Amino acid sequence: MPIKKLLIANRGEVALRIHRACHEMGIKTVAVHSTADTEAMHVRLADETVCIGPPPARDSYLNIPNIISAAEVVHADAIHPGYGFLSENAQFAEIVESHGLIWVGPKPEHIRTMGDKIEAKRTAAKLGLPLVPGSDGPLTDPAQARQLAAEIGYPVLIKAASGGGGRGMKVVEREEDLESLMGQAASEANAAFGDPTVYMEKYLVDPRHIEFQVFGDGAGNAIHLGERDCSLQRRHQKVLEEAPSPVISAEQRARMGGIVAKAMADMAYRGAGTIEFLYEDGEFYFIEMNTRLQVEHPVTEMISGVDLVREQIRVASGLGLSVKQDDLVLHGHAIECRINAEDPETFAPSPGTVKAYVAPGGMHVRVDSGLYTGYTVPPYYDSMIAKLIVYGRTREGCILRLKRALEEFVVEGMKTTIPLHQKLVRDPEFQSGDYTIKWLEQWLARQQSEGPPA
Repeated sequence: MPIKKLLIANRGEVALRIHRACHEMGIKTVAVHSTADTEAMHVRLADETVCIGPPPARDSYLNIPNIISAAEVVHADAIHPGYGFLSENAQFAEIVESHGLIWVGPKPEHIRTMGDKIEAKRTAAKLGLPLVPGSDGPLTDPAQARQLAAEIGYPVLIKAASGGGGRGMKVVEREEDLESLMGQAASEANAAFGDPTVYMEKYLVDPRHIEFQVFGDGAGNAIHLGERDCSLQRRHQKVLEEAPSPVISAEQRARMGGIVAKAMADMAYRGAGTIEFLYEDGEFYFIEMNTRLQVEHPVTEMISGVDLVREQIRVASGLGLSVKQDDLVLHGHAIECRINAEDPETFAPSPGTVKAYVAPGGMHVRVDSGLYTGYTVPPYYDSMIAKLIVYGRTREGCILRLKRALEEFVVEGMKTTIPLHQKLVRDPEFQSGDYTIKWLEQWLARQQSEGPPA
């Protein structure tokens, strides 16, 4: 069924990203927004707008009845959830479809399966994905946990079955700490996600975070679009991503890409998805699957030439994939910097009014942002205000272009993490590609001892 009018159930740069893809496909857009986002760029550009509530997300962007009512009032054909908010809410997907609307996303049952980390591991094992050694179900008995930890070998990791972002996660170095840390993880998980269920995995000492972009048509055909290296993280939050990874060979890419694409085909997976792995000593270990578009999807677009949002809309419309695996050629290198309205030293949020805004330009420089001079960044939502994505024929060339683009980027009126990225990309260890998921926090600690970013 062709989509003529699409409601964007999100805000900020991803809402603008979806709007642009729709207009390039001749599809009209509807922006839903809170009262705090009345002057947001995607709201100003959309064909129609509907206010769905006050600033708190629970009253607006997470308010399912209001979003469905908005779709019915404007006679929308489809809803795209973007990422965050309701994008991985299986119940929302079911409600959308039950109202005769097209859900631009995976099948609800796949969202539900992969949203439960324990069930996701079971499913991944059935699909042939390599797993981190660990429990095959919830941990309920301390004696069972002690026996399993002894078999796996310390250190082990206790993780919340629901949610993410590092909450409900504890590293256990010694048997005598296991029971108390299990209890702490369960309490944190219950407070954050309403679910105290936890499970155990082998704790990998110093891995990289490698994720594969996958895409399925829902009818048993699927492809992969290579990997992204998302190892540069602070408190389990990604800061900079690149594609391809500096440490993955063409042979590894082809082998793991084939495995993940076959897994998605066997699932009859529909739409965009990301399969995340920890990578250490040449081995991949499945950790989770995100059943949505990723924040860092532009780096994959830059090296593949595939518009992932356009592809999402095509698949949701029943048109299938526009590209086959054999036709897909990955070329060059791309890096994305997440620019946040935060103090670059303390990371304290720094919302405010943009007094001056100049985006960098030039060949192979892309900025995904809803900022403009005079816009007030509200304090109610995620602090990311822009993504700078740069492409080069080589990684070295990409870094040189990124340095130049960061020098041109001007956002006045608030503190941002641009100075942090400027210093990061000049670091010799980053330039060599020699980093892991622990490297950035260690680097930040060194920077703080040496003084503020230049």
